Amino acid sequence: MSNLPHYQLYIDGTWCEGANGQVMSSSNPATGQDWATFACAAAADVDRAVAAARRALNDPAWRDLTATQRGKLLYRLADLIEENAQALGRVETTDSGKLLAETAAQTGYVGDYYRYYAGLADKIEGAVLPIDKPDMHVFTRREPIGVVAAIVPWNAQMFLTATKLGPALAAGCTVVLKASEIAPAPMLEFARLFEKAGFPPGVISVVTGDAENCAIPLTRHPDVDRIAFTGGPETARHVIRNSAENFAVTTLELGGKSPILVFEDANLDSAANGLIAGNFGASGQSCVAGSRGLVQRSILPVLIRKIAEKAAGIVVGDPLEADTHVGPLCTAAQIANIERTLDKARAQGATVHFGGQPQDRPGNFMTPTLVECASADTETLHVEMFGPVMSLLPFDTEDEAIALANDSEFGLGSGVFTQDVARAHRVSGRLHAGICWVNTYRAISPIAPFGGFNASGYGREAGAEAVLDYTRTKTTWINTSDQPMANPFVMR
Repeated sequence: MSNLPHYQLYIDGTWCEGANGQVMSSSNPATGQDWATFACAAAADVDRAVAAARRALNDPAWRDLTATQRGKLLYRLADLIEENAQALGRVETTDSGKLLAETAAQTGYVGDYYRYYAGLADKIEGAVLPIDKPDMHVFTRREPIGVVAAIVPWNAQMFLTATKLGPALAAGCTVVLKASEIAPAPMLEFARLFEKAGFPPGVISVVTGDAENCAIPLTRHPDVDRIAFTGGPETARHVIRNSAENFAVTTLELGGKSPILVFEDANLDSAANGLIAGNFGASGQSCVAGSRGLVQRSILPVLIRKIAEKAAGIVVGDPLEADTHVGPLCTAAQIANIERTLDKARAQGATVHFGGQPQDRPGNFMTPTLVECASADTETLHVEMFGPVMSLLPFDTEDEAIALANDSEFGLGSGVFTQDVARAHRVSGRLHAGICWVNTYRAISPIAPFGGFNASGYGREAGAEAVLDYTRTKTTWINTSDQPMANPFVMR
């Protein structure tokens, strides 16, 4: 019998083991040792969770709440998240290796996402239409789209859950949340707060497990009306194919290879910090990692020196320690992928200025790495490595920089460093990306939409419009005339 903490599934307001009895272990990336076990869902568990969500959707305990009352539940959930931010952050750090300083702070901040959507809950409005038929009163209303399958990866999971759960609950939907089987513990700890906040059973369930037994049955389930997915492009293709079975409305947030453009008039200290934030922040395990640094040729040598000087002070170590800047990567597979990619880049003529190898210690630690690329074909400019690897490529003109930035299948984030206001507007407007940060990087807010184009997915999360994506428009026609209906064989 294991002495490790064990997490069960949360379905219909109760904790339970999976129907097939399958249990997986979760490894602490900082030590390489198993630290917890968790139950895995089978298709039967997914059926129960979706059935509970469908029942709750039509249960007066949830259905008949006013929008304002739903908002109050979200406010209460936000308070509970803030109260438990440090504990939730510690679990996430132990499970995924992300810095406690970031997981705790991010968890606390996502309370504002739930408050934002709590405030929007009773602002979801329909309209009276100025219809062209004088004997008709016609209006629209927005109704909950139904049962939502929300699928989140292991990185930034409290944030990525908030961008789905917040608007879905504000709109009156019910949710089956599928946590990543790589590091699901934070989501299962988070589930403990739902009942405390006052949500009726079945409104939110949390499951985890592999693709065959959990993700596929969920995304193709006939009673799922909406899929909100964050993950990789290849998995997303399967999600889209699965949604053909249920015609679920689907949004995808898929990460990318975001460019950061640095022009010769930029504040170079700010640009160096932006590149470090975009590549070494979160140990590079970020969907918006600015891993394609495009630098005007005249300033490339001095910028490399500045980055190297700043990087010399980076502390790689225990993610639970306050002075650590870069923690371990979540999986050993990421280390292997980085090593393969760097080997190919070196063969293509790239120069590794510092780093380039794993650290010789227990756990999945990768040394922060700076690569100067010989050409736009360099492997590190195209592979999403999900680790602390920065690649820099020189450019000569503004048009060349924009062309290089847009030469990608992805289109999520982008950055521009320049002190020329006209250039900032001009360049940011021409970049093919859903987000552009100017003279900063990796900033988020519940008020600002988040999402990308092309292989980075479609749809937007956060922002006021996101709540409408969890509704359906119903049009109601009322005949105000006392006269009998006209000719039934002629459309009015």
